[in-house]
Parts: sequence; C-alpha cells; structure tokens
Amino acid sequence: MKFMKLGSRPDTFYNSESVRSVSSEVSSDLVVQVNGTRYLLHKFPLLSKCLRLQKLCSESPESTQHQIIQLPDFPGGTESFELCAKFCYGITITLSAYNIVSARCAAEYLQMTEEVEKGNLVYKLDVFFNSCILNGWKDSIITLQTTKSFQLWSEDLGITSRCIEAIASKVLSNPLKVSLSHSYSRRGRDRDDISVNGSKATSKGWWAEDLSELGIDLYWRTMIALKSGGKVPSNLVGDALRIYASKWLPNISRNLENGEVTTNSNSNSKSRLLLESIISLLPTERTSVSCSFLLKLLKAANILRASSSSRSELARRIGIQLDEASVPDLLIPCSSNDMTYDVEVIFTILEHFMLQSQSPPMSPPRVKGRFERHRRSRSANNGDFELQESRRSSSSSHSSKIKVAKLVDGYLKEIGKDVNLPLSKFTALAEAIPEFARLDHDDLYRAIDIYLKSHPNLNKSERKRLCRTLDCKKLSMEVCMHAAQNELLPLRVVVQVLFFEQARAAIAGGQLTDLPSNIKALLAAQDDASRPPGSLSTKRRMVQPEDQWSVSGLKSPHSNLSTLRMKLAENDDLDENFHDGISKANSSKVKQLCSLPTRPKRMFSKLWSANRSTSEKS
Repeated sequence: MKFMKLGSRPDTFYNSESVRSVSSEVSSDLVVQVNGTRYLLHKFPLLSKCLRLQKLCSESPESTQHQIIQLPDFPGGTESFELCAKFCYGITITLSAYNIVSARCAAEYLQMTEEVEKGNLVYKLDVFFNSCILNGWKDSIITLQTTKSFQLWSEDLGITSRCIEAIASKVLSNPLKVSLSHSYSRRGRDRDDISVNGSKATSKGWWAEDLSELGIDLYWRTMIALKSGGKVPSNLVGDALRIYASKWLPNISRNLENGEVTTNSNSNSKSRLLLESIISLLPTERTSVSCSFLLKLLKAANILRASSSSRSELARRIGIQLDEASVPDLLIPCSSNDMTYDVEVIFTILEHFMLQSQSPPMSPPRVKGRFERHRRSRSANNGDFELQESRRSSSSSHSSKIKVAKLVDGYLKEIGKDVNLPLSKFTALAEAIPEFARLDHDDLYRAIDIYLKSHPNLNKSERKRLCRTLDCKKLSMEVCMHAAQNELLPLRVVVQVLFFEQARAAIAGGQLTDLPSNIKALLAAQDDASRPPGSLSTKRRMVQPEDQWSVSGLKSPHSNLSTLRMKLAENDDLDENFHDGISKANSSKVKQLCSLPTRPKRMFSKLWSANRSTSEKS
C-alpha cells in the first residue's frame, strides 16, 4: 500500500474531552465546531487555504475574543477536519487508500482549491489519487470500498467511477496476471487454487475473490464494466459470480430448515436484492456456469421469494443444461403450499429442456440418379457437412434426453415419499419423458412403488392411472420378481409382468420354437427399444404402432391372447380381491397365478399352445 506525507511540523494538536487546540504562542481567535467538538484555532493559516471558512467568517459577526463557525454535516467528521486543519498549519499528515476519499471530500467541502492558493490540498490529493492509488490493484479496491461512506460526494467528484474503470482496465489488460492479487499474495504464490466454501476457483480468475469484498452495488457496476470490455472469458465471469454468491449467500437453505428465514426481515430483503443482481450478471454462454450452481440460485430464489422474472430466467437457463444436474440439486423446497418440494418449477425446467433439445430430422434427403451422384457441386458437399453436424447434434440431444430420463426417475423416487404430492403432478412429470428416452423402467417402477406405499388410500382407478406410463417389457428380472408379488399394483399390471417374464424365460430356455406373432413383435420391440429414433434394422420388421401388451392392447380385438383378454375382462373385482391380501376363496386363482415359477409356466404354456393351434387352423 502506498502512503503520502504532507507537511513538516510535528503534530501539536492537544485534545480534551470536547475541546481541541493547537500549541502556539499566539492565542486562538477562531472557534470551529464540528459534530459537537470545539476547535480553538487561528484565522490566518486556515482562511489562507479554505475559501469556505473565508466566506463564513465574513458573514458571521466578530466577537471581542473568538469568532465562532459552525460546520454541520462535515464529510468524514472530526478526523477529516483535523487532517485538513493540520495541512493548513503545515503539520505532517499521512494519506493512504483508507483515508484518501474522506480527505478529498473534506477538502472539497472547505474549498481548498488552487483558486485560493497554489499547491493547495485538493491539488495534492488529486495527484496522489491519480499517480498512486489508481495504479495499484489493492489500493483501487480499498478506495472503492471506502466510497460507500461518502456515496454522493464520491459520485460527484468522480472517485467511484474512476476506481471502477481502473479495476476493470487491470483485469482486461492482463486477466491471468495472478501476482496483482493481494488475496493471492497472502495465501502464497505456490498455490494454484483457492478454496471458497469447499469449492475451488483456479488462479486464472485471480481477481474474483478480491472483488468479492465489494458490496453488491459496487460489485455489480464493476462486473458490468468487465463484461462490456469483452476480453474476460465467460467461464471466469461465472466463477467470479459463484465465489461472490458463496461468500454472501452461504446459509440460505440451512436457515430455512432451522426456521430462521422470514420474508419480511431487512436482511432477507438485502439478500433478495443481492441474488437478483447476481442473476442479472450471469453470462449467456451455456458453459459459463454449472447447472448445479444455477439450481442453488433457484433454490435461494424460492426461499427468498425473488421476482418471477428472476426465477423464470433461472428455469430457462437450467433447462438448457438439465442433463448436467443431479437429483439432490433438483430437490428445491416449496414455500407456497404443503408439498415438500417445488414440483412445478421442475416441470417448467423440463419443458424448457424439451423445447431446446428438439432434434432435426435424422434421415438425409437421397440424391436420385447416376448423373446427379457424379456431379455433386461444392454446395452439395457443404450440405453433407451440415448433415453430419446435424446428426452429431441429434445424437447428442438423444443422449441428453436419456440422461434426463434417468434424472427424472430418480427425482420421482424422492418426491414420491411426500404424502401431500398429488397424483396428477407425479404422473404429469413421469409422462413428460419421451418413451424412447427410458432404456429401462426399473427406476420408474421403484418410484411408483414408493408413491403407492406413501399413498395407501389410492383407489383402483388411481392406481391404474399411476401405472399407465410403466412398460413391463422394460423391467429387469429382479424388478419383475418384485412386481409379481407387489400387492399394491393393479392386477392387470401384475398379469402383464408375469406373462412377459414367462415368455422371455421360455425363449431363453429354448422351450418354444415358434411363438404367436404378437409375442415375436413384443420381443422385437424390446430389442429395438434402446435404438435412437430413425435407426434402421434389417433383421426385424417394424413393430406395429399399437402395443398389444399394454392394457389397451390386451383388450384389442386384434390380439391373439383371447384367453387372457377374457380373463381380465371377466371380473373387474379381481383387482380388489387381489389387494385384499388374496385370502378370499374367489381369489384363489389369482394367488395361484402369482405363485412363481411353476403355475404361470403351465398356464402360459397352455395359452401359447391354444394360440398356436388357433393360428394353424386359421
């Protein structure tokens, strides 16, 4: 830090409880009152340098001994006035980044300009400010911080804006010069990174932690100046915002859990303003900030009840990179109703993800004719390049949707425990995922099972609606075994699970050499389920659009499984008997059906034989 000393005389100010004076052989003839403190001074040294005091003395009546001057609202108080008075007496004063602002405002108040005397205090302070303060990184930041106490004065004198410009220019001119950072210097130059609340910021953003010391108003103006320069990479700007948020919004979620967050508190209003300012500074590039950080901001926005525009912007940004999120990040507390988590905002995020990840057509337009193939122009070659890029983009989009499907199923398992979660919200979120994106339905089944256990009062139609999205063909053997004995599931789902599992086991064991066409289609559909849309298979024919193994397919008149269809339609009360513990006499057949593995094998073997004989006759 740079210092400057003015004057040559030693300090000869003497202090008492409320009166201060200068040691001199000449008696004082001027009394100056500043914030309740009386200064016994002399007119000659002060009036020769302070134009304001000249005017006040000429306007006030002279007494026989002392002339009294009042200086209300003096900027910087008694410390600043004493510094100016000592300069007038030639007493040595020390200037630094900590007192340059208060001294400059006090000198401006007293009008200690060149018009009064050459080499006056205003001139010397400006020289020190321009040549020393603004050239130093640390001094510029400290000086900028001190302007907060003299906001109006600093703005009028241009101190604030010039400090911001100096800081921004240093970052823009050499954003990788870590040696400039006083925070980095304190930690030692051998370290390559610094830890901020458990997260690390690389030394490339050496300026981020230093700027985090600023209040949000000055920080916002400084970051705007940095971003407008266009030379700082967006990821460094994102890191700086993350460091600032970690410093000033560290315990929002913890305070909510402890019941310490109140929507009307003054601190909460400040935190809300700070959060909305950070959101407005987020770079537009996707890779500038992580999805986890955006979700933490959204969690804080919900807790602090930030503006709807801020929350909407966060939801949009999260939707763009939702495939990077994790399940714990999505668990955003709900503050508007009795639900544990805010499911509506996750649904909004998912909608944004689906909108931005719309895939272009997978199949290219074919060029017909030998003549056209041999005379491809440069534009055609460019078109092929664009097509390859489109395919890569589409493949990336497909992979992202698979990741998001897994993410949503994990999220459903967490929110399914909430007893206040309506069925409509659970099913809407489950059905929002495209069918091809779920390579398996194991996690979806577990989520449904958790929801059924947490909501035991669901009626038969509600349970059927809950299982509507579940595809039994995509369940693993372990999950199938669990589902077959799950008394909470609708009977139709259990029957579908048993039937398909026995079909798969029979084919694997080589017990059947020929199957009905609908079973072949079923197995073909299972093998093709993991293929992306638009991929071609030369070994199998395309599966019919109607899924004959869904509940609607089993009821279809085109299904060859007439026996099973009649069985399911025979008595709708089987569902209720099945879930009453399978203890009544009229439910014994259902109990036998669910006894694994012998009874289902016999039943389905007879069923296949009947279907095969029927198809042979036809």
